[in-house]
Amino acid sequence: MKVVLFCGGLGLRLREYSEAVPKPLVPIGQRPILWHVMKYFAHFGHNEFILCLGYRGEAVKQYFLDYKEALANDFVLSVGDASVELLSRDMSDWRITFVDTGVNASIGERLMAIRPHLGADQTFLASYSDGVTDLDLPSYLDYAGSSGKIATFVAVQSTQSFHVTRIGEDGSVQAVMPISDADLWINGGYFVFDRRIFDYIRPGEDLVGVPFERLIAEGALGAYRHKGFWMAMDTFKDKQALDSLQERGIAPWEMWRRHDGAVE
Repeated sequence: MKVVLFCGGLGLRLREYSEAVPKPLVPIGQRPILWHVMKYFAHFGHNEFILCLGYRGEAVKQYFLDYKEALANDFVLSVGDASVELLSRDMSDWRITFVDTGVNASIGERLMAIRPHLGADQTFLASYSDGVTDLDLPSYLDYAGSSGKIATFVAVQSTQSFHVTRIGEDGSVQAVMPISDADLWINGGYFVFDRRIFDYIRPGEDLVGVPFERLIAEGALGAYRHKGFWMAMDTFKDKQALDSLQERGIAPWEMWRRHDGAVE
């Protein structure tokens, strides 16, 4: 199943990095967050990617053009014949389509732009390139496939330390609770789309807006609750938290480590 990744954002809240590199190339540890998202999908056998490029898209292209697996993985060098035996590989079986979808395009416009690259596929995956998760992808796909919905997204609960309140008509506070206890769910940005989604997007529209309202009106939008790990890298503080998890070897999204061995 093809995976569409939205890689065109400016990443303004990560200005420490976004002025030098586009947000998808901001690293967690030694590799960009985009690589982590792609590795997650590839772990479950979905290794055909379509990258919707925008701001500094050429940098994303150059990263992959310059990528050398020997520099990113353990290997054995036979000095006599200068041969390199890789002990592990990152993305030798990946197929990546790079599409410039416009610097200022909305997500809906980016999605429409890559429509020709989906071929005849009836169903495809899509995701923002700035969030990582330990979501069991096969279970999610089973749910989405059996629901009959045109679009499904992963719903997650915020990990931020905000408190929410319930306020009466007279302004009195009736309850104060952590946001995690309030049964509030947000869009986690991992989508399963039937190609009929394109019939619901008009020129210039965003994705999570009027098109979703049209789907809701027809009962064609579904959500899959995920109570496990999910985190978006929106701020420098988020990056530090993800770096810390990765450095300590307890990064929940690195599900490939459980089977493929350690990947630095």
